[in-house]
Amino acid sequence: MSRNVVTFHYTLRDTAGRVLDTSAGGEPITYLEGAGQIIDGLDEQLRGKPAGTHCIVHVPAAKAYGEHDAAQIQRVPRAHIPVEGELNIGDRFQTDTDRYAPIVTVVAVDADTVTLDANHPLAGVDLIFEIELVAVRASTEEELRHGHAHGANGEAGCES
Repeated sequence: MSRNVVTFHYTLRDTAGRVLDTSAGGEPITYLEGAGQIIDGLDEQLRGKPAGTHCIVHVPAAKAYGEHDAAQIQRVPRAHIPVEGELNIGDRFQTDTDRYAPIVTVVAVDADTVTLDANHPLAGVDLIFEIELVAVRASTEEELRHGHAHGANGEAGCES
C-alpha cells in the first residue's frame, strides 16, 4: 500500500467557532499518512484528496485527542510536585525530566495537595479544521522506513 506525504495549512476551531490554532502566517504542516504524526480523524479524512483542495473537516473527540477520562485526574501531595514556587489553576508542567513524561494541568490547589489532570487539553472536544492542501506526493522508501516525512520534497534531513 502506498502512502503519501501531505502538506497543508489549517485553522482549527472548536464547535463554538473559537480559533484554537492556525498555521496561517507560518509554515504549513507536512506529514506521512498513517504514521501517527497528526490526529487519526484528520489523517483519515484527508486521504485521497488532491493538492489544491480546500475543505472543512469535522473530527469527533474520539478520533482527535480522545474523550475526557476522569481516571486521568489525580490528587497528589504538594511535596511530590516537581515544580518550585507557587502553583495556580491552569498551570501546565511535565511530570519528569524524561521527554516522554506526561504533561499535566493543575485543576485545584490546596495547602497539602494539588489536583492534576493528565488529559490532553483538547480531550473531549470535537474539532473543526479548515484545510488547504498545499501539496500531495508519493512517499519515498526512506520515509516509509523511517516512519515520517522528510519535508515537502522528500529531501533527507533526519537522523533516524
